[in-house]
Amino acid sequence: MKLVEMVPNFSDGRNRDTIILLENAIKETPEAELLDTEMDYDHNRSVITIVVTLEKATELAYRLIKIAAENIDMSMHKGVHPRFGATDVMPFIPLEDTTMDECVKISHEVGKLVGEKLGIPVFMYANSALSPERRSLENIRNKSFQIEELSGAIGSGKYIPDYGSSNVGSAGATIIGARDILIAWNIYLNTDNIQAGRRIASAIRGRDGGFAYVKSLALFIEEKKMVQISMNLVNYRKNPLYRIFEAVKTEASRYGISIAESEFIGMVPRDALVDSFNYYMMATLKEKNVLNYHREKI
Repeated sequence: MKLVEMVPNFSDGRNRDTIILLENAIKETPEAELLDTEMDYDHNRSVITIVVTLEKATELAYRLIKIAAENIDMSMHKGVHPRFGATDVMPFIPLEDTTMDECVKISHEVGKLVGEKLGIPVFMYANSALSPERRSLENIRNKSFQIEELSGAIGSGKYIPDYGSSNVGSAGATIIGARDILIAWNIYLNTDNIQAGRRIASAIRGRDGGFAYVKSLALFIEEKKMVQISMNLVNYRKNPLYRIFEAVKTEASRYGISIAESEFIGMVPRDALVDSFNYYMMATLKEKNVLNYHREKI
């Protein structure tokens, strides 16, 4: 069976009613399964993980973007995480026998529908990018360039949408694309020193000379009164979890800071956890030795 993982990021982490509408749309879709929902108040952002058949992916993605557009007003949105729109990012990840090319095709089908029917500006990224500079999400939307900046720049230079209008309405813009599996991971530091946090984030960030497959930024989380190192690991096999954790711990120690806790957003591949277990337990555990691995095969 051809399956696709969808991990849409919605710019609402405070209104549970909106997220329920989105979850219900998934539950009502044949051949789709809701795997996980993560709501974050300070980020004001929700991440929903879905597995759906290839045939239903376009229809479901469009429906979710439409619901978000009707229920999330970006003119009222405040949060510490960078954002462009109500459905900020809509990634498609190939599973089972699905190919990356098939996910790229779906992403463009969705982008065209959203642009034509909803009038929302759409920027294609990752493997779906129509220009090399848009392969990286941070080249489109980042902490220094969010919806406020886009509103003044859209329609000219490098901010001409791939689909949709050049008008930023209440739903903002949407970034759509096909990509590989990534791990979204936050590490909390026992400090409110955001400057130290930024230096730590820079030390592990790929584009600053750190780990090649790590994207990171430092955020102050008001609810916890702590600095968060927010990361996307775009290749966890080449940059495994334990190496990143140890690097953050080492960098933090330079400023007299320790790690308080960490959290994953969405789903984590089992082999990534097994690798870290083996590192810290000095073990040689194989996936086939994990009971759930066999239960899922039955």
